[in-house]
Parts: sequence; structure tokens; C-alpha cells
Amino acid sequence: MQLTSKQHIASALAIASCSLIGQQAYAADPQLTQDDWKVDAAIMYYGEQDRVQAAEAIGNVQKAFGDTSLLDMKIVVDSLTGASASGAVAQAESQTFTRPSGKGEYTINAGDTPLDDTFHDTRVQLSANWQEVLNQDWTTNVGVYASKEFDYLSMGVNAGLERSLNKNNTTLSLSAAFTNDIVDPVGGRPMAMSQMVFRDNYESDADYQAAFDQTRLSGDDTKQTSDIMFGVTQILNRNWLMQANYGLSSVSGYMTDPYKILSEVDLNGQTQAYRYENRPDSRLKHSVFVMTKGALDSGVVDFSYRYSTDDWDIQSHTLETHYRYNLSPTMYAQLHLRYYQQQAAEFYQPFLLSGEDLPEYASADYRIGDMTAYTVGVKFGQRLSNGHEMSYRLEYYQQNPDNNGTVLPGQLQQYDLFPSVKAIVAQVSYSF
Repeated sequence: MQLTSKQHIASALAIASCSLIGQQAYAADPQLTQDDWKVDAAIMYYGEQDRVQAAEAIGNVQKAFGDTSLLDMKIVVDSLTGASASGAVAQAESQTFTRPSGKGEYTINAGDTPLDDTFHDTRVQLSANWQEVLNQDWTTNVGVYASKEFDYLSMGVNAGLERSLNKNNTTLSLSAAFTNDIVDPVGGRPMAMSQMVFRDNYESDADYQAAFDQTRLSGDDTKQTSDIMFGVTQILNRNWLMQANYGLSSVSGYMTDPYKILSEVDLNGQTQAYRYENRPDSRLKHSVFVMTKGALDSGVVDFSYRYSTDDWDIQSHTLETHYRYNLSPTMYAQLHLRYYQQQAAEFYQPFLLSGEDLPEYASADYRIGDMTAYTVGVKFGQRLSNGHEMSYRLEYYQQNPDNNGTVLPGQLQQYDLFPSVKAIVAQVSYSF
């Protein structure tokens, strides 16, 4: 599912972009220059209250070849189950929905937020990156990426180049990534704004299947994403450095979520039909990121801000900080705080009004609506006697969707159409 892709474009850019911070870690860690291999392994759990549950295993292997070359390989395997919001609104009576496959139905109790319980998948992601120090001024890297889910395949390449200036106190970077995704939803791609059909409205299975097929497009579809990032990292003094990036992302192709729907309601707020959403087939996104990081007597602290905007009219602001405190020469504790605020896409609307002309684009997906979110987390790490390291991370995440100014008719005023999403993240990591 598209929801489970987990921003693979951002991950590709993260691999492609080698900041000065990463270079210093590579140069300073003797394990990367003296040992043949360095391995990081982690198990992570993500659980939303009454919704999606995810278990993820992560493995990262690095091998240094002399002082100039580094191979970095990563594998991620995750499994997701549970229920996700379909986009439909709560009602005074129970609601029945056709499953995305067209095979069977599910029922939501009166007053409850409609959740699609077909949300389950297993994803495998592989990536590899080669970094080469050409000389004291130039560093380059190239990489490949692939991710496979039941109904989604993503493959990409990335590359980066860095230039050190000012006695290595200044680093300029340029990185780029391209991915091609193939989308093949369960049950096929719904026709834009077509109406959900139900088995009970037809005399035979054949009649129902024919009607269901008329709401579907044949074959799969693709999406292409091109990303480019410019960055500068500046050492301010012996304890502090600053980093700034500008990113440009261009996406074209199939970006509709084939599993999301909208309720079509009358002036009393009563649902008359369900329609499949539709999103534009292009998106241009700009982002600016600024971070400062410093070494303190007791540990390390960083502060960052990210601003993002696109031609869907989604604007977001992200503030984030980490403070790592050294409890002893071999133990540390880290505090993580993050705040996120987002403005809704121009075509976002929580429902459709019956009797009005259908819009070309519409989605009730709360993830592209008005929202705020915050994360509070702690992490503990310990270096073992054999030089290995264990770490434990626990975080609380809450997403608070909000009404974008839409007037709620009739019975919809009685229900929370924008419920909060609360989640716990737990991770155990081991490095050797």
C-alpha cells in the first residue's frame, strides 16, 4: 500500500546526502577504518491506538576499503496489520463497505470512525551506497534502492558530490535521486470519483462483478520522482557546526490512494453514497532545512527547522531537537522532541455534498489535511566491554487532525470527524 512506502524518496536522499557530520563520524570511528565490517541491527515496534501495528527489523552493514572507500548496505523488513481510516465519516447508524478487492464487505458500528480493516502488508527494502573520497577536497557517492510490497514496487538510484573548502571547515554538497514506482492495488485502480457498489443491490454475483469492474481501471500504473538537494555545512568553532539544505522534488504519475474514499452526504449529514478519491498526477515540492549541532561538556545537542511547500498548497513547519547527555564514559541518555504543523491540500475535503457537481480532485485523507503532531522520546545507550553498543528507544507520537474550515451539516456535528492518532514507538538496537 502507498501508506507503507514510508517516504522512500526521503530515505534515498538521506543515503545520497553525506553531511560533514557523517564524514567526521567515519573518520573518527576506528571501527570503520580498522575493522573489516561494522554491523548495526535493530528491531522496532510501532503501534497506533486501535489502528495500525507494525513490526520492523533493520540491518545495516558497512565495510571500509582503506581510508578512502566505504560500502554501506541496508535491509529493512516490516509487517503491518490493523485498520486505517478509510476517509468516510461517522454516522448515526452502522455502515457497510465493500472491501477494496470487491470480495466481501465489512461493517462499522454507529458513531464510530470508519476504519478499513484490510490494512496489512509485508515490505522488504534493500539499499546499497558506495562512498569514495577522491582527494582531500572531493567526495562522491552512488547508490541503489528497491522496496517491494504486495501491491507496490519501488526502485531508485541516487548520487551525491561534496566539495570541502576553507581548510575543511566548509562543505558544499549536491545530491540527487530518481525512483520509479509501480502501483498495482488489490482489486484494481478505482476510477476517479466513481461510486462504491454493493453485492446486495444486484441479483447475481455476475451482475455485481460486472458493476464492480466498471468502477476499475485495468492494469497497473506508475509514478516517477526526481529529487535534488543542495547543502552547505559550516564549522562555526571547535564545538559547533551549522547545516543548511534546499530540496526540490518533482513527482508525476499515479498519486491517488486507491484505498481511500469520501462520503457523499445530504444537508442532514446522512450518507447517500461513497466515492473513490482522486488526486492530481503531478506535484512540485520545495523544502528548506536548517540545523545547528554542538558538543557540550556533558554531551551533544542539536536544533533543526524544516519548511516545506508544494503546488498542492500543503505547507508544513517542523521543529526538532535532540539532547544527548553522557551519564558516564560508557552510558548516555538522549531526549527527543519534535513538533509538526501542516496546512491542508487545496483539494482536501472531509466529505462531499450530494446535489453538487463532483470536483475533479478530492480526498478526505487526514494525512493531507490540517494537522499538528508532536513526538516525545527518550533513548538510552551503553557501550559494552567488547566495544559493542546497545541502545533502547521509546517514543510517544500524537497526530491531531483539524477541520480546515468546512461547515458540518446535520448529524455530523455530533461526531468527532477529526480524531487524534496516538502511537508508541519502541526500538532496540545493537552495534558491533
